[in-house]
Amino acid sequence: MIGHSVSMRRIMEVIERVAPARVSVFITGETGTGKEVAARAIHDRSGRTGQFVAVNCAAIIETLIESELFGHQKGSFTGADRRHPGLIERANGGTLFLDEISEMRTEAQAKLLRVIEERRVLPVGGTQEIPIDVRFLAASNRAPKQAIGEERLRADLYYRLNATAIHLPPLRDRLEDLPVLVDHFIEEANRDFKREVDSIDPEFLAALRTYHWPGNVRELRNVFESAVLMTHSTRLSVEDLPEEIKASTNRETSFTVFLGSPLQEIEQEYIRRTIEFADGNKARASEMLGVPRRTLYGKLERYDARHKSNGRSNGTGHGVPRDGRNGVT
Repeated sequence: MIGHSVSMRRIMEVIERVAPARVSVFITGETGTGKEVAARAIHDRSGRTGQFVAVNCAAIIETLIESELFGHQKGSFTGADRRHPGLIERANGGTLFLDEISEMRTEAQAKLLRVIEERRVLPVGGTQEIPIDVRFLAASNRAPKQAIGEERLRADLYYRLNATAIHLPPLRDRLEDLPVLVDHFIEEANRDFKREVDSIDPEFLAALRTYHWPGNVRELRNVFESAVLMTHSTRLSVEDLPEEIKASTNRETSFTVFLGSPLQEIEQEYIRRTIEFADGNKARASEMLGVPRRTLYGKLERYDARHKSNGRSNGTGHGVPRDGRNGVT
């Protein structure tokens, strides 16, 4: 886990506290925020001598999930020509990390809950249960309560796994960690590709700060792998960045208002510019603003209704200059 931001320091403190205990941990966060990295950090600090076994529940064919998790006996189904120890059995003495657990079918979730509670697993086609000593960690990029409401995640399984919760923030919410992440990924790419990149242009870092990072830290790593591999210099410049990140440098990241401007008009302009910064994606804009989506939509509807009643177009308010002059940033 890399970062010096307040949010990351808190997460690392939680990991240090929960790692030695046997409690289950439920990790949430957007795709690419490092949920498996956090799970592995918990295992590495746990003192458990068995393996860390990670499984992406969304990547396993639905009809094979039980066989993969619980194992199967020879002859239990067509093609089962030998005994197959499942992932739970392989993690005995160690940690099993269940990524995207809400993608597992609910019948398998019910059987998994029984395994967690009884500490015994019954292979498919078997008659003898196998005792296990496994620590269970789980993760989802879906909001758990939403997944439960959509019946994608059993509530009883969630509450059993959620003895401790860790939420990983998106990269756009911890941009103060960019310098240390940059150093780490340059060093990593140099080692992997036998290159000698030793610095970056200020404009390169500025472009990273204005980009919205939908793929989070995973996307950042990919950017540096490509940039370090393809550059002809030992210093990275904006020209080494993908086109979508270069384009982000042309976005406005601030605006100026007059002191004494009506607060409602300032809020409206702030929301409008945030939606523009999010490429028109209102769901992403609501996340950036830190308000529920329905709250943002409600404000937009009220603004639209007010402009129609006043006979004005959906522009800026009288007190918020769009050209950024004669105001206070």
